[in-house]
Amino acid sequence: MSANLKRTQWLAPAAVLLGFAAIAVVSARAEIPVAERRSGYADLAPDTKTMQDDDTANPGMLWVQDGEALWNARSGAADRACTDCHNDARATMAGVAARYPAFDSKLGRPIDLEQRINLCRTERQHAPAFAYESKELLSLSAFIAKQSRGEAIAPPADERLRPFFEAGREQFNRRQGQLNLSCGQCHDDNWGKRLAGSLIPQAHPTGYPLYRLEWQAVGSLQRRLRNCIVGMRAEPYDYGAPEYVSLELYLMWRARGLPIEAPAVRP
Repeated sequence: MSANLKRTQWLAPAAVLLGFAAIAVVSARAEIPVAERRSGYADLAPDTKTMQDDDTANPGMLWVQDGEALWNARSGAADRACTDCHNDARATMAGVAARYPAFDSKLGRPIDLEQRINLCRTERQHAPAFAYESKELLSLSAFIAKQSRGEAIAPPADERLRPFFEAGREQFNRRQGQLNLSCGQCHDDNWGKRLAGSLIPQAHPTGYPLYRLEWQAVGSLQRRLRNCIVGMRAEPYDYGAPEYVSLELYLMWRARGLPIEAPAVRP
């Protein structure tokens, strides 16, 4: 992780709401009222809730343990570990996952947590970037995200994010694919109903990276987004594409105020 993590003074959830309120006043569909927003955790079967709640039973904790080892391992030509810069992750990474994607001044665009990790790999450790969905990247992401467990999602109220936020919102509401569906048609208009026997959630990214029983593995939010796009019979973007990061930014704004659960467990 780089010093950019400390660059932005993150605002409290109330201030974030004010900062983005003007951006989201006009929308193609009514936003889910704040009082009705709920994590997918609320609709889990009791045994799945128990699995998530108990760290000794949560399979995602295996990735967290591997991530902790990576946090402390020296790597690259710089022979440097994450802990050499950031010390105890329980203190320095608390709240970080609740504030990404964030704007990167050097790149001139927002990046998500996985991309921040890889930038630190290449720029600080002088090591090769981890591949998307690799065990290493998922493990380190899960370890860092766990340090924010219980923290309220609070996207930065950064004016530079406005065009990317708007792009993510447009993508969420745009019909696409052979089925001519949008994300919002399921997750805003029909949440709580069933599709092919499965409950439609509100699609709040509160627990990523998370362990999905369907996958029998931990996966990133981008993996889940790709699954949905394929389900619409549309062409998915490559991992790391700016379109995914913009959509992640919008989804985190939709979930503002909800607590981070990583690593969550889902069906």
